[in-house]
Amino acid sequence: MNLPAPLTRPDDCDDLLSLCKAGGDPLRLNVLRALSHASFGVLELAQIFATGQSGLSHHLKVLAQAGLVATRREGNAIFYRRALAHSEHVGGRLHAVLLEELDVLALPADVQARIGQVHAQRAAASQEFFARGASRFQAQQDLIAGLSQYRDSVLALLDALRFPAGATALEVGPGDGGFLPELARRFGRVLALDNSPAMLELARQRCLDANLQNVQLQLADALDATGETVDCLVLNMVLHHFAAPAVALQQLARRLKPGGSLLVTELCSHNQSWAKEACGDLWLGFEQDDLALWASAAGLTPGESLYVGLRNGFQIQVRHFQRPAGELHPSTNRNKR
Repeated sequence: MNLPAPLTRPDDCDDLLSLCKAGGDPLRLNVLRALSHASFGVLELAQIFATGQSGLSHHLKVLAQAGLVATRREGNAIFYRRALAHSEHVGGRLHAVLLEELDVLALPADVQARIGQVHAQRAAASQEFFARGASRFQAQQDLIAGLSQYRDSVLALLDALRFPAGATALEVGPGDGGFLPELARRFGRVLALDNSPAMLELARQRCLDANLQNVQLQLADALDATGETVDCLVLNMVLHHFAAPAVALQQLARRLKPGGSLLVTELCSHNQSWAKEACGDLWLGFEQDDLALWASAAGLTPGESLYVGLRNGFQIQVRHFQRPAGELHPSTNRNKR
């Protein structure tokens, strides 16, 4: 007895063929591995893989046609990131398994080193901006989203969490220290970290003026995993200054005690490229789904979110993520094979 063959649309086969073709090249597979928790422009990827821009652009086009990478415009530059797999689509399960298998493989050491160089170049540009314009930063920041525009929303989430007396808080990148008095009133001890001496001096003066006895300021790299753990970690308009935001969230999650909370205030994705020049922003805001995805990869679970619309067209997202109680270490590392 002959059974009829399943009906398959021609374009379904084309989708599968495109996916298989895109995954059949070692350079393209390494590009997908490099984009695991980061996004890069074509010039940065050409530097990372020590290859020509035109050839790399061709590989990125193949990956994009297969739905394996997505693009995002940052001013005049286009950045590439991995696209999410959708299991309900043709090839969706193959897409998901391909990325899962890639994520247990380590990139070649030379490629990892050049990724580090790209991140260092981004970080140097950010530090140079703050060293050059610390005194003007707050006025420039107010052009986009000053503390007064999101303070109440952050405090609403903070107070709803009901931290116990004596709890500890860490604010990364406190700017001129405008939020430190609020933290000092709610926590037994507050630590504030910044890698800019000029910005930290502004925060120090704020603490002196407000007589904040329980605030400790440190000139330090917030991504140093050897720092103490805290009950609450606050990132107010800071993440867009990190060279690799997804990696930063993974590192910062390690600073949370089990059951600890991460509060992130950030701009939603926008196209106001002047913010890079005026405020030293490395990223033009973030997609809500990206923040949730990065936090999940850092071992954090999502909590409440608030969104604040601004008259100048920007939108602020205030997000709460929590490290599961009883967890000894965030589940950010996977076995390499």
